[in-house]
Amino acid sequence: MKVGDRQYRTIWVAGDGRTVEIIDQTELPHEFVTRRLTTLEDAAAAIREMRVRGAPLIGATAAYGVCLALQDDASDRRLDTARQTLLATRPTAVNLRWALDDMAARLKPLAPAARVDAAYARAAEICDDDVAVSRAIGEHGARLIDEAWAKGGREAPVNLLTHCNAGWLATIDWGTALAAVYVAHDAGVPVHVWVNETRPRNQGAGLTAWELGRHGVPHTVIVDSAGGHLMQRGKVDLCITGTDRTTARGDVCNKIGTYLKALAAGDNGVPFYVALPHTSIDWSLDDGVAGVPIEERDPAEVTTVVGRADDGSIVAVRVTPEGSAAANFAFDVTPARLVTGLITERGVCPASREGLLSLYPERGGDAGPQMAAPGNDDKTG
Repeated sequence: MKVGDRQYRTIWVAGDGRTVEIIDQTELPHEFVTRRLTTLEDAAAAIREMRVRGAPLIGATAAYGVCLALQDDASDRRLDTARQTLLATRPTAVNLRWALDDMAARLKPLAPAARVDAAYARAAEICDDDVAVSRAIGEHGARLIDEAWAKGGREAPVNLLTHCNAGWLATIDWGTALAAVYVAHDAGVPVHVWVNETRPRNQGAGLTAWELGRHGVPHTVIVDSAGGHLMQRGKVDLCITGTDRTTARGDVCNKIGTYLKALAAGDNGVPFYVALPHTSIDWSLDDGVAGVPIEERDPAEVTTVVGRADDGSIVAVRVTPEGSAAANFAFDVTPARLVTGLITERGVCPASREGLLSLYPERGGDAGPQMAAPGNDDKTG
């Protein structure tokens, strides 16, 4: 996507062919800063500290983390160390494990001397594939937005509600949920987005609003608890969110607060869709509530907020009393029964095992985690 007069992806290789560069998302929306990753530790810290975030981007960064780890030592032992180091950074997004398993499966059969070049080539393929997948998700999702516009007589704008950030900053380019918005907007469908602020890190207010503003998409930031009110008043036509892990039966794990939006949508008859690439499906898991590990982060993300002061400085401000305990659960799980449909690169399907298998029949009977990415055949459901 475009920032200023330059096209950016969220991660890329510098001119030396080895250094990896990222957009530091902890600096947004107040500053646009890029940083260089030169070691395995740099990549692990970028994921852990959320300089990069979003399930697909976490996976891609992990793939490049393997590349960086092997530059001076491409042995099996180093490859295993890199995998374990990166896998430990964040527990919830399944794309992280998928990317690391994919890299290991492709590199282990090779002689150490051939691994570095092969690693960089595969990491680049993962990024390119993600861009194509995100664009396809956007096209399928845009049809749902266009249908909502037609249902309203193609007069008033479509009011869409989203949660957290599932745009290009969460992927390599385009995004998942926001890809649908961008494709629809670019095709001339009038879209207005209600942007949940998404406490505690404000990734909606800070990242989603930043993205939409630069793309020229009308949007309004709201507090997280306002969504139900808007749905009751008929001001939301549909909801689309992203996901960090979707189980084989269609349970959806996403940023904390998503479950409450789905409950409100169900109560008010508002369609609730989730957009995801195949790499976010955990075929080894059925029950998301019982089985998905929920990351608990530093309570300081709850007790403080970061913003720009009147003098232009970036400051952190405490919002809770001294001595008050805080808990910081990063994700929640929305049961499949509350999800209208899953928007994938292959089409839209019901949130169920049968629905997913209608798009990914090659996964039938699969009882283990993903190892290789399925093809990107375009099927509708």
